[in-house]
Amino acid sequence: MGVKIVKIPQPTGPDIRHVLEEFLEAQRTRLAPRTLARYEDVLDLLRSYLNGYAHERLSATEATRFERSYNAEGEEHREFCDLFGPEKIVENLGGFLGYFMIRKVMAGEDLLRAAGTVTKKLSKWLAAKGYVSQEAGGEATETSAAAARDLPRAERAARVLRDAADRLDIDVAQLAEEDYLEFDHFTIARVEPGRLWLEVREDRKMRVRGPIPAPEPATRWLRPGWTISCSLGRVRNSWRLLEVANVYPA
Repeated sequence: MGVKIVKIPQPTGPDIRHVLEEFLEAQRTRLAPRTLARYEDVLDLLRSYLNGYAHERLSATEATRFERSYNAEGEEHREFCDLFGPEKIVENLGGFLGYFMIRKVMAGEDLLRAAGTVTKKLSKWLAAKGYVSQEAGGEATETSAAAARDLPRAERAARVLRDAADRLDIDVAQLAEEDYLEFDHFTIARVEPGRLWLEVREDRKMRVRGPIPAPEPATRWLRPGWTISCSLGRVRNSWRLLEVANVYPA
């Protein structure tokens, strides 16, 4: 019996690496050196994200092609950005902006805002050049615009919540088991000045815990649907944020 050969589709246009180089070159004549340097920083981070994480969203056929080329040695080795086209950029912007920039880069507000601004420009440019559809480019533009607005607010709120939790200084070991919820990602169900409510899973059911005291500036920036990575403890019949890592916009 002969061996079945699976033909793996090859890209029909420029790969991500060349497209990002072309985009950056197009900005050189119109941007000030400092702004251009920020664009370069964001695009370097975007390439790192795509090369390191975007393969997780590939179809079975695409994954086969990626693994074969990525695991090759020497001149045959290829990274994600060498193998796939610009449509994979817009498909992965949500993960880049909503996960990578917050959890892996731990960027400050300026870089977070720049990540949204630069990818917004990139998305519009990709659509204008015909590298992605107008629909895909429009959706990516909206995602990036929301990130430019919300990521700095989320980072600001996270910083305030972390400081407040650190000052609380509760000994978790002294809490009863039913008064402690281990570190997890909790969705904000409701926000009011100085307090918030979080959705938690207990006994395989979703419940809302609150009101949870929180600094008023943080609640001013937070929005329902956003996620807080934290642990919770009930102290004197009131749930409190005991440890806070990050805030993720919806």
